[in-house]
Formats: sequence, C-alpha cells, structure tokens
Amino acid sequence: MTHVVAEPCFGCKYTDCVVVCPVECFYEGESMLYIHPDECIDCEACVPECPVEAIFHEDNLPEEWAEYTELNAELAQTCPVLTEKKEPLAGNDG
Repeated sequence: MTHVVAEPCFGCKYTDCVVVCPVECFYEGESMLYIHPDECIDCEACVPECPVEAIFHEDNLPEEWAEYTELNAELAQTCPVLTEKKEPLAGNDG
C-alpha cells in the first residue's frame, strides 16, 4: 500500500512532509510533490505534516482525485528525489 499526494498540493509544494519521511520517497515536480508507490512504507508520518491536507492513503483517496494514484506513480519515476525542506511556491508561507 502507499500514500498519494493529491490536488491540494498543486501550486503549493510545502515540503514539511519530506523531512519526516524515513525512506525518502518524495519527488519534486514543477507544480507539486509526488510519492513513489514502490518506496513508500505506509508509515503515515507525512500525513499530519501536510498543511493543506494533500496526502491520502490510496484506499482513502477521494474519488475526485483518483487519477493522482497513477500520476504519482508515473511522475515519481521522472522527477528528482526531495530530501530537504524547501520554500513553498510563491504565495505560500507555511
């Protein structure tokens, strides 16, 4: 099982979740973060750290964001791994 970063992350890219991940399974895209499904150990450490509540267990992902499961799996393979906290995108000060 895995966790999925969904729509609320788009345009935000808060990285509070990244620093608590014990397996470094977050990847940075241009507009949001992604979780690599084969690397996520389902520890849930990232979920309470997300200030926009964008991270869901794949079984609890709202239906309206179902496509994010595949999007995370695909884009995590092509984006660089993210292991440190960074400034969020412009307009976000979390």
